[in-house]
Amino acid sequence: MSTWRDNLRTIEPYVPGEQPNLPDMIKLNTNENPYPPSPKVVGVLKSFDCDSLRLYPDPNSQLLADALAKRYGLASDQVFLGVGSDDVLAIAFMTFFNSKKPVLFPDITYSFYDVWAELFQIPYERPALDEHFDLIREDYYKENGGVVIANPNAPTGVLQNIDFLRDVIEHNRDVVVIIDEAYADFSESSALELTKEYDNVLIVQTYSKSRALAGMRIGYAMGNPELIKAMNDVRYSYNSYPMTRLSVALGVAALEDETYFQETVAKVIETREWTKEQLKRLGFSFRDSQTNFIFAAHESVPAVQIFDALREKHIFVRHFSQKRIDNYLRISIGTREEMERFIEETEKIVANAGK
Repeated sequence: MSTWRDNLRTIEPYVPGEQPNLPDMIKLNTNENPYPPSPKVVGVLKSFDCDSLRLYPDPNSQLLADALAKRYGLASDQVFLGVGSDDVLAIAFMTFFNSKKPVLFPDITYSFYDVWAELFQIPYERPALDEHFDLIREDYYKENGGVVIANPNAPTGVLQNIDFLRDVIEHNRDVVVIIDEAYADFSESSALELTKEYDNVLIVQTYSKSRALAGMRIGYAMGNPELIKAMNDVRYSYNSYPMTRLSVALGVAALEDETYFQETVAKVIETREWTKEQLKRLGFSFRDSQTNFIFAAHESVPAVQIFDALREKHIFVRHFSQKRIDNYLRISIGTREEMERFIEETEKIVANAGK
């Protein structure tokens, strides 16, 4: 009898947000940008030389690395590129977390971290956030094999300030500290400056949120050249051509339109602040989100009841069954029109819940 099943690596996979495809839907469950990419991206896409696709792309994705380095005031060898920030983070886990000591990240955070740790057989611990969803700095003072902090955190939306991050790094000079900044552009705050002070800090960002290119899968990391070289050595060991020619071209084009980028981020922030006011009016409570979503609980109506009722109206938000947060909804920020419809339907649900 075949025993090949005995050798399978079994893992509880990451579960992404639902991807419905309904003509009248309002999709507020995966933190995508509600606005289209820059017109410069559209222009490059329309004029792209499709004949070039028969050739392999540049393994270094040098054009995009150079453009990102210029945008952030770095050298090109301080930039690592990957197929979305998930790919970048996975490679970082493989590259830096190889001791027998546990990697530390919060109990409530991006749920891919423990999946990667399990997949790559990395020991890990998840110190609990406090009752306000803040990290407790002392939990990261103990001996460990590395630290990962999403900042702002997901799904809570809470931002830890630079002084907090610097303190954690000071207590972890012998390991790599990864700061996952998928939502940093909506907080108007980044820890990139810490890469100039510390050689063990890696900043990870993405095009999927603020640059409206989730469908292209472009992620990047920034840090000292030694960290970047180590990640490239791992990456080239199994995939020599990670970035397509098209993704590189569109990634460069997006960076060339800073005005559009700032305008769309500002619109998302403005709508987020309006939505906060409306949710408070309806009896929701939440920490002051610094992302493109709000993580909220209602004072009397269970989250799953609101989730199901909204879904019937083809309005999709995210609900997690995890303990401590199972009465919260994560609500991505859409256009002002979409959020007005969301508030209108939510107000009806809340009003009818007690009847």
